[in-house]
Amino acid sequence: MQCPSCQNTDSRVLESRAADAGRSVRRRRECLNCDFRFTTYERVETVPITVLKRNGNRETFNRSKLLTGITRACEKTPVSASKIELMVDELELRLQQRNIKEVNSTEIGELVLDQLRGVSEVAYVRFASVYRQFHGINDFIATLESFKSGKKGQLATVS
Repeated sequence: MQCPSCQNTDSRVLESRAADAGRSVRRRRECLNCDFRFTTYERVETVPITVLKRNGNRETFNRSKLLTGITRACEKTPVSASKIELMVDELELRLQQRNIKEVNSTEIGELVLDQLRGVSEVAYVRFASVYRQFHGINDFIATLESFKSGKKGQLATVS
C-alpha cells in the first residue's frame, strides 16, 4: 500500500475492523518511512450487474438511481433515510448473489415494490405510478384495490 504523503510502499497495519456492514475491512496504517497515518478500505471485487431497460438498451446497475427513486417515493412519509439505505443495500445484495449478472429493469421494479409494500402504502403507490406508467385515475384505483386485497405481483393497469 502506497503512503499518500511520501509514496513509500512500506507500511504497517495498526488496526483492522469490519466496515460497511461487514462487506469491507477498514485498516489504519502507518508509513514506515515518514510515520504518516492513513486509512484504507478492502472490499471484495464484484462483477458488475447489467440492467436491460424496457427500450432494449443495456446499462450498468447504478445504486444511486435506485436510491433516488425510492427516496422520491418515500418523500414526506415517516420512512427514515436509514431504512431506505437498508432497503437499497438489501436489493443490491440480492442482485449480486444471483448467478445471472443481467437483470431486467422490470424485475428490479418489482423487487422495489415488494420492499415498499411492507414499509409504506403511500411510497408503494407513488413508486408504482411512475414504474408502471399510470395513465389515469383507474390505474391508481386498480393498484389500491389490489394493495387492499393483498395481491402481489404485476398488477393489470386499466387505461
